[in-house]
Amino acid sequence: MEIWINPACSKCRSAISLLDAEGADYTVRRYLEDVPTEDEIRDVLARLGLEPWDITRTQEAAAKELGLKEWPRDAAARDRWITALSEHPKLIQRPIITADDGTALVARTDEAVREALGR
Repeated sequence: MEIWINPACSKCRSAISLLDAEGADYTVRRYLEDVPTEDEIRDVLARLGLEPWDITRTQEAAAKELGLKEWPRDAAARDRWITALSEHPKLIQRPIITADDGTALVARTDEAVREALGR
């Protein structure tokens, strides 16, 4: 499994601590440094079963600068959202765990991390 983290994020640090405590085999991707491509974001969205606006941190300064709250949330605007996430990775909700079974989840709670461990 892989976990996308921002080391400054307390939810990410908590998820890593739980993975370590459970002896999980995982790799860390510091997605602010190793920025996901648009195709990688599309893949993770498919694995999550979510749309890009579902994993966008709309309270971030970049979101406000871009006016994301005003953007349409429909199929026609989907690529625009994905481009924004790739160009401004800080907007991506975190942490995201891609599980070995091909699924993914946003692991902001201990329960979500445990769910990923069970996949």
